[in-house]
Amino acid sequence: MAEQFRIEKDSLGELNVPAEAWYGIQTTRALHNFPISGRRPDADFVKAHVLIKRAAAVANQQPGWLAAEF
Repeated sequence: MAEQFRIEKDSLGELNVPAEAWYGIQTTRALHNFPISGRRPDADFVKAHVLIKRAAAVANQQPGWLAAEF
């Protein structure tokens, strides 16, 4: 079965983002750009980013702005 995509737009243009992805066009661009640099993000940076994203999700879930399954 062929992978399904959704088209997202930003100031740089349009990109196909996997339909089931919880991320958007900026993450898709980053995924395309990391192989170019050959560098990986620092593990501490990734951990800190995950903590921030989790805190935002918890804060937005409490008033009902984000569904519980997220």
